[in-house]
Amino acid sequence: MKQYVVDAFTDKIFSGNQAAICVMTSWPDEKLMMNVARENNFSETAFIVKEEGKYHLRWFTPGGEIDLCGHATLASAYVVMRFYNDADKITFTTISGDLTVKKKNDLYSMDFPAYELRPVPVTPAIIEALGVVPESAYMGRDLLCVLRTAEEVRECVPNMEKVKELDGLLLHITAHGNDEADCVSRSFAPKLGVKEDPVCGSGHCHIVPYWAKILGRNKITAYQASERGGWLYCENDGERVVISGSAALFSEGEIFIEAESSNVKS
Repeated sequence: MKQYVVDAFTDKIFSGNQAAICVMTSWPDEKLMMNVARENNFSETAFIVKEEGKYHLRWFTPGGEIDLCGHATLASAYVVMRFYNDADKITFTTISGDLTVKKKNDLYSMDFPAYELRPVPVTPAIIEALGVVPESAYMGRDLLCVLRTAEEVRECVPNMEKVKELDGLLLHITAHGNDEADCVSRSFAPKLGVKEDPVCGSGHCHIVPYWAKILGRNKITAYQASERGGWLYCENDGERVVISGSAALFSEGEIFIEAESSNVKS
């Protein structure tokens, strides 16, 4: 099985968000894909199979399959365009529908569905999990909490066991940014076996609609303030969010799997 490791939302390795991209000619069973994801222990391992002229894409965290992942989609487009298809546009078939990625210069732009946000109360459980009192909270697929300052976002040390008890698949915290970034955010996914997701594309399908409304404009430059850090160049477009970023190749190799344990044809 061919595997690439790509750092997404960055133009240099050792930053951004790591994704392992496995390119195959047929699907292995889900147990094997889960084992590979756990072995990699990144926030995401993506699996790509080309069938009937289409690239099918699935995403796995160490805790299970997920319905949408931004950084691994960007990394998948980078791999396909660099090694398999000399094109500047590609569409992936996924469980979230067809996702199109366009390349312009060094940026890869992804057209994603936006999550509809509804206000929810800031509960004692949220405050206890974060260790700080959010100004407001919203629910889409994930829980989004708005903090007062970028410093609060950077310095926040959530209690992961208590985060697991909150509603929502992931937890995102965000605040207004500075001169370089319109907003600063961090993302946590302990329910999926990931304490902190270094740069979360699908999280910005929550974060960008929020800040577009607050700031009164559709173009948002976002910084993910994890230890690795990463930049996302976003545009809110009603029910869609266009998220752009760079990518850097860390490694290219083979995963060796005994024939009897896999249906993969490498």
